[in-house]
Amino acid sequence: MSSKLSVALGKVALASGSAIGAVAAHDILQKKHAVLRNYPVLGHARYFMEKIRPELHQYFIENNYDGRPFDRDTRSMIYEYAKDLGGEKAFGTERKPQTEGYESIRHAMMPVEQMKVAPTIHLGGPDCTQPYDISLFNISSMSFGALSANAVLAMNKGAAMGGFAQETGEGGLTKYHLEHNADLIWEFGSGYFGCRTEDGKFNPEIFAKKANYPQVKGILIKLSQGAKPGLGGVLPGSKVTAEIAEARGVPEGEDCISPAAHSAFSTPIELMHFIKQLRELSNGKPIGIKFCVGSTIEVLSLCKAMLETGITPDWITVDGAEGGTGAAPIEFEDTVGATLTDGLYIVQNALVAAGLRDKISIGAAGKIAGGADIIKRLALGADFTNSARGMMMATGCIQAQKCNLNTCPTGVTSQNPWLSRGVDVDDKGVRVRNYHAGVINSATRLLASMGLYSFQELSPEHVIHRTSVTHSQSLAKIYNWLEPGSFLDGTAHDDWMSWWERADASSFAVSHKQHQRASTLQNAE
Repeated sequence: MSSKLSVALGKVALASGSAIGAVAAHDILQKKHAVLRNYPVLGHARYFMEKIRPELHQYFIENNYDGRPFDRDTRSMIYEYAKDLGGEKAFGTERKPQTEGYESIRHAMMPVEQMKVAPTIHLGGPDCTQPYDISLFNISSMSFGALSANAVLAMNKGAAMGGFAQETGEGGLTKYHLEHNADLIWEFGSGYFGCRTEDGKFNPEIFAKKANYPQVKGILIKLSQGAKPGLGGVLPGSKVTAEIAEARGVPEGEDCISPAAHSAFSTPIELMHFIKQLRELSNGKPIGIKFCVGSTIEVLSLCKAMLETGITPDWITVDGAEGGTGAAPIEFEDTVGATLTDGLYIVQNALVAAGLRDKISIGAAGKIAGGADIIKRLALGADFTNSARGMMMATGCIQAQKCNLNTCPTGVTSQNPWLSRGVDVDDKGVRVRNYHAGVINSATRLLASMGLYSFQELSPEHVIHRTSVTHSQSLAKIYNWLEPGSFLDGTAHDDWMSWWERADASSFAVSHKQHQRASTLQNAE
């Protein structure tokens, strides 16, 4: 070995040793991390492994069917539909059909021919003069800001190509939603982004202008969201770029606050009058409301307000607690709100028993990814479905779960220009279109295998739920389904009639006094 090489290697070793020594000294002296204080230098390996743990778990540890939020089989199915590859798998299911909670679809010995074209669902009640026929499967609410511009554009292009609707999310109706002339459902929430005054109230003039854009086919009022029901939000000022500020109608660089509750109404009756106002301002377009069910009595209060005022929304979107979000407190995600199954059961029963079901359509959102999900949700009373994370995966999402960090590796949820450029609008637009077509094809094929000619023939009887290792029942038996008008003639089940008595069209709250009165009546009986 030459003397020069030896000297060079010695300098490298000395520099490396000095660097390691400096890191070790820093680790020992710092007081924030106990691991580094006790195990200088080596302790950094722990933080590195923790950083890459989600990727290691997803790609090398979890099996094909128990990953969360979406397992590998479901993700693979979405990717294959998006690539127009069919979504097939060899050798049989890896799931465990005997496990409690497992659900299956009742098939027929004599299947029928698969329908050539899936039906659309008519959105428009008695007071709607510009009804809209919506697809069975659509893009659920996702805002620009939560999604990158390219992701919004790709979904918009896919929806335009495939003839289905894109919900805007509550972050505002943006130029990206209008780019490819797809059918839009314009959603807004308690922040009234895109239709607000300077102090954050609802602005009817701005709303009327945008609501009458030809691309806007309906308006959706978000009361709550499945992943974080009953919770407002704050977009930090550092993330409020000029584009986001323009779209939302808020000052650039300042915190953007979404209150927990609306200011345009505070009671069920006031909500009905707000719906009427929006319908008039939009010249008769369908108006919907969206919520995650919390209290059955609140839902019944809405029904009483509809009966009292004669005003009804054109549709209700039920968002399940298993729904997704860019970011939410983990305890809200894990412990608050009704699942989509329970939510649909409550809303369907409420509308049927109040004699309102024929005036109001029902949408379903919350972890819907394939044709079987559509079948199950329509069997419980929904008329159409929406998907957010499925559409994200069709656009390139790999479930990295970094939506809130602005570091999404595929650029679907990042405002970083370098990352968002990864979403090619033309290519991903086709994939979104393909994914929608694949899911619709799956739903119609499943329906045919059940021996049914129409989605309207679906009922809770067609979904089988395993209640134990040895027993299973249809959802028709597990849940107590009410008869049409049974609230009005007093023949509903005792529990439901008790809740109906406690519901109040003039208040969302369930008072302790009402509860005491209901308990007294029940005990007297």
